[in-house]
Amino acid sequence: MDAAAVRGTNIQAGLLMLAAADVVRLALPWQMELNSPHVRTVVEECRDPEGFARLREVVGDERWASPGGGRARRALTRIMLAKGGGLADITVGDALEYDAGLRASTYGVGSGGTLYYAWLRELGHLPADAPTTLRFLEQVTGQLTCAQLVDRHPVASAGITALLIDYLEERRPRLDYSTLDNLARHLTRNFWSDIERHHPGIDTLRLPAEAVTAWKERLRTRVQRRRRPDGSIEETVVERADRTMVFIYVRAFYLDIARWATEEPARWGPWVAPCPIKVAETANSKRVTRTKARMDQRTRERLPVLEAFARAAADHHRLRVAHLGIVRATPPGARFTLDGTLYIRGANPAGAAARDEQGRLVHLDRAEYRAFWAWATVEFLRHTGARVEEMLETTHHAMIQYRLPTTGEIVPLLQIAPSKNDAERVLLVSPELADVLATIIRRARDPKTGLIPLVTRYDSEERQWDPPAPLLFQYNRGGEPSVIHSQTIREILKETVAFMRLTDATGRPLVFTPQDFRRMFITDAIRTGLPPHIAQVIAGHANINTTMGYNAVYPTETIEAHRAFIARRRTLRPAQEYRTLTDAEWEGFLGHFERRKLSVGTCARAYGTACVHEHACVRCSLLRPDPAQRSRLEEIRDNLIARIAEAEREGWLGEVEGLRVSLVGAEDKLSQLARSAASAAVDLPLPMLRRDR
Repeated sequence: MDAAAVRGTNIQAGLLMLAAADVVRLALPWQMELNSPHVRTVVEECRDPEGFARLREVVGDERWASPGGGRARRALTRIMLAKGGGLADITVGDALEYDAGLRASTYGVGSGGTLYYAWLRELGHLPADAPTTLRFLEQVTGQLTCAQLVDRHPVASAGITALLIDYLEERRPRLDYSTLDNLARHLTRNFWSDIERHHPGIDTLRLPAEAVTAWKERLRTRVQRRRRPDGSIEETVVERADRTMVFIYVRAFYLDIARWATEEPARWGPWVAPCPIKVAETANSKRVTRTKARMDQRTRERLPVLEAFARAAADHHRLRVAHLGIVRATPPGARFTLDGTLYIRGANPAGAAARDEQGRLVHLDRAEYRAFWAWATVEFLRHTGARVEEMLETTHHAMIQYRLPTTGEIVPLLQIAPSKNDAERVLLVSPELADVLATIIRRARDPKTGLIPLVTRYDSEERQWDPPAPLLFQYNRGGEPSVIHSQTIREILKETVAFMRLTDATGRPLVFTPQDFRRMFITDAIRTGLPPHIAQVIAGHANINTTMGYNAVYPTETIEAHRAFIARRRTLRPAQEYRTLTDAEWEGFLGHFERRKLSVGTCARAYGTACVHEHACVRCSLLRPDPAQRSRLEEIRDNLIARIAEAEREGWLGEVEGLRVSLVGAEDKLSQLARSAASAAVDLPLPMLRRDR
């Protein structure tokens, strides 16, 4: 080391000691370049030892020694060196300034996190009204005003600009923000800005015929840009898929103004003009038919392998759990082998990182959590048919109980938060879904408090932060509870497909999306006998035609015959009989589950279906035996053995074969109970609603 380097190192050490004694302040940009491992130790031991000791007691040794905990402690020491004082003197503004400086530096990606802010809240040093997470203060795009939505794209005419803003303001109360955003984009960028760019000087909605024709022709195609491996941009002209939707928005724009002009002529009358879009141009039946056929084909390809895909997701998670156990049992720096590949464990005993023979870093704990949430996603979606955003918004309090009025039996229900049509609904929780929910709850609980942490979710559709809630689909993000993004869900489903090596007829990976599970759920429900109008309520559709559009198994002839039958019946019966599902009808649906209770267990046949086994329940594969009725099943088995012996003794050979089939069924049910007893029991407590959640 040369003399200049030695002098630089000594100067840094001296400045660090002075800053630790609060004699000087070190600017944050200068600290970003200071990678001394002694910085954190010096500050913790010299500046505020009592504060850091209490912090360690609050957060626990595991979080304190984790990689995320190390980054949080480094952030706190940097803030103290720059601002002075101790942990109790750090403010929200200091944390925000550090976060902004970290993002602006070259070390911003992957080196910060916001765990230090969460630790400050746990210490109680921040005001009660401070944001629950620092991500509240991040630069995210919130909801724009109507004027801002229009100003995103150049509109030269001041009159047209004012008209577009006024039109959006008029429609805003009846639209969600995502629809309003699309409407503004189509009217400004795809319609009027294009008109002005190619036909300047137009300031009226009464457009020349040649301008309209040229605009429609330009709207047929768009330029698709793709980056080549060498960094250059490749441009390709492709057909515009949303052309019909643009026509629908523009036609609605003209017709709304004409209709409103009859009520407010002074406001809207001067802008009334002939609509340049004909009704035939908004017809979308051909594209809808093609889309329906494509989606039906996806469902037909994936539904037969759904069970195998679910088993693969479970196997993938078990494999990752085994890998994680191996790496944690290996001392830091030692070698170990996974699936024939040699790895070297990292030096951090609290982490689960390792490097392979090529030096590539692998985080086995992250691989395990991604495999777990892939399994949880598959099981949740295939048992509920919920939308992915509804799944991610499910909270611990979504599980409620319903007591059947006739038998008093408690039925667990899952409350699905409204997503598209703001219509809340509940689903019956099957034993399989209960097992999944119990596992998710155990995973999400805070080991210190036993409660599910409150996390805040940013709604990318509505561009706003939701209130803190005990969301089930959350994970540990650098030591801080965080929600799972929908894009992460899609990525981990692809990882499960890669693990399963599942391909379609062309040899390409058979990709599963969250919407595929919704289509398969509805298709399977209707195929097994669930009436379409009940499937509509369970799926949360406002229109039964939407539900039937999701169903890929019903042939077209059956759908049309069913609709023709309804049309004929409506001509003969009073119109008031055709209304939405009533409470009594829903209770009738729930009553189906009361009639499934048997002496030795529960019948799992589908709603509205009769027993196809003539009530020979001990033979039926749909019988779920009750562990409490083991003795009754043993009596049935012993009785069957005695009857077989009697039939053979008396020569009643016609009964021997049937009795033996029943005996095999009884022994199979006893084997099921034995396997269930060998596995770990799942206790899914039903939470009580509390005001503080």
